[in-house]
Amino acid sequence: MSEPFRVLVVDDSPLQAALLRHLLTRHFGDRITVDSVTTAEGALERVPEEVDLLLVDWQMPGMNGDQLVRKALGKGLDCKRIIISSAHPAKVLHDTFDDLGCLAVIEKGEPAQEEAFLMIVDGLLRRRQREG
Repeated sequence: MSEPFRVLVVDDSPLQAALLRHLLTRHFGDRITVDSVTTAEGALERVPEEVDLLLVDWQMPGMNGDQLVRKALGKGLDCKRIIISSAHPAKVLHDTFDDLGCLAVIEKGEPAQEEAFLMIVDGLLRRRQREG
């Protein structure tokens, strides 16, 4: 069996990170591991070597998600391994992040966006299995 797909959630809300961990592990079981950090600096210590998918909250104290994404890209993380999440409407997220080429933006709290997020992760897992 191959190594689990590694997701790193970067969110200053431990509750939000726990919700995402539960969502992902409920749907993907042992095919995925979900870790979380509450600061952008904590995430940068693990990028890119320990991350298959970086899920970044846009608005955090200190270094925000936009700054984190730019630094992660500078460290060699593929932009197609980054998803931005926020309570802002998806249109605002697209307007802000489309130029970076990130895999997706997800509006928190929207059921359709959550479903799309799960489909994206499923696609990444299937691609990895084919390549594996």
